[in-house]
Amino acid sequence: MENDIDNNFSEVLDVAATAGHILLENGAEISRVEETMSRIATHFGVSSSNFFVLSNGIFTTGSNRRIEHKDNYANVEFIPIKAIQFDRVVAVGQLSYDISAGRCTLQQAKERLEEIRRMPAKPDWEQLLATAVGAGGFCAVFGGGWLDCAAAFAVGALLFLFIQFVSSKYLSKIVGGVCNAIVGTFLSVLFYRIGFGHSLSDIIIGAMMPLIPGVPFVNGVRDLANSDYIAGLTRLTDAVLGFFCIAIGVIVTFVTDGVLFGESIVLEGMSVSAQTAGLVWQALLSGVATMGFAALFGVPRSRYATCGFIGAFGWVLYLVLTRYAGAVSVFATVVSATVVCLLSRIAAVRHKTPSSVYLICGLFPLIPGAGIFWSMYYLVSEQFSLSFSSLGTALKVAVAIVMGIILGMELPQRLFAGRKVRRS
Repeated sequence: MENDIDNNFSEVLDVAATAGHILLENGAEISRVEETMSRIATHFGVSSSNFFVLSNGIFTTGSNRRIEHKDNYANVEFIPIKAIQFDRVVAVGQLSYDISAGRCTLQQAKERLEEIRRMPAKPDWEQLLATAVGAGGFCAVFGGGWLDCAAAFAVGALLFLFIQFVSSKYLSKIVGGVCNAIVGTFLSVLFYRIGFGHSLSDIIIGAMMPLIPGVPFVNGVRDLANSDYIAGLTRLTDAVLGFFCIAIGVIVTFVTDGVLFGESIVLEGMSVSAQTAGLVWQALLSGVATMGFAALFGVPRSRYATCGFIGAFGWVLYLVLTRYAGAVSVFATVVSATVVCLLSRIAAVRHKTPSSVYLICGLFPLIPGAGIFWSMYYLVSEQFSLSFSSLGTALKVAVAIVMGIILGMELPQRLFAGRKVRRS
């Protein structure tokens, strides 16, 4: 066995680097990438304390500790950010545990990694349906009625087709992000002007939710909490850029609509439809919408229901705290985000799945999409004090989500995993 490892020293670190590559490009946080690579290399007898992982690159070095002469390895990989596929993250995580348990040889590991790399993305029909369901569901979460939800559903489906066949193929990330927001907002305004929907703000907010950069935002916070400051700041910058692109798209569309029709659309402010305001409907629709986002992020189908339950539980807890306990939105968000984080860690241990799979999806109902929209609308309509007030509220809620994630991740892992400690 030892001679085989000595002869395959470079192969061992190639396998570790390949596993890290798959994890990083599919949405795993930095600490998980480093831990997985170290677990694989260590099992096969290779010193692996020198993995340096950034948000879009991996530096791999190692030395063979079994033999006297120095046998060193060094590799640098640039890893561009791609569409998130959490099923690959789950598969690599399971592989690393199989390796550490001695159930997988080096050659078998290489073969399984190739199979994971070839795992197909969710079919287009499923992603289209997920986008539409997510848009329609979150329209109700943020106050829309049934007709508004139907309009957001239709806009979400059409927006997916634009992203799939135009934006992702022919446009850069920034230009594509702005154009996606323009198309989503334009379609929402169009439906509203022809009478298909009563609350334009809720239609737009629902339609914009599939564009929210939730993965870089949550992973950026987790990286900062794990002292991976460079990667954390990079990912948070990417998230801020995504929000900025959405804001620009909304502003451009409202200004253009005002020029074409001679006056801007006047919105009366945030409202909540009695049709969907009940806790039962809110729980059902937020859960379904969260499941839609789970499909968009490539979560294994067997985990859709768990993602939906965690998202619905966090949102209903928020509503109970604000409606019946008199809590302010910031405090309710901190508590709800913390609970979502804890439920994600429990589910991660139970299903042997990374907690980020549940956490990123489950936090979406709490994201301040309404605050971002209203700050942009008030800016366009030159109501600057209201614009700054809405933006300030949105930032407070975002910080509250960050605090909830940090608090939820601070509890020792042994409380979730028992005697067998594993990172969730």
